[in-house]
Amino acid sequence: MLVLSRKKGESIIIQDQIEITVLAVEGDTVRIGITAPKHIDIYRQEIYASIQEANRDSAAPLAANVEAFMERLRNSVPKKD
Repeated sequence: MLVLSRKKGESIIIQDQIEITVLAVEGDTVRIGITAPKHIDIYRQEIYASIQEANRDSAAPLAANVEAFMERLRNSVPKKD
């Protein structure tokens, strides 16, 4: 992890496209502003974790449903003698 010290009004640049600026420091809270291209998604960590969990949850039943479907399909095909 890269650790940098910045003061109010100072910025860091990531890959020539993303600028993160310290807007305010109030107690233990830091307000930042982020300038980035529209195609780059930016989430708070807890929101990103929630999205990832929802994606995992929605994918798990699909895998089980596909396996159940394949089993029914195998059982429905008449066996040749």
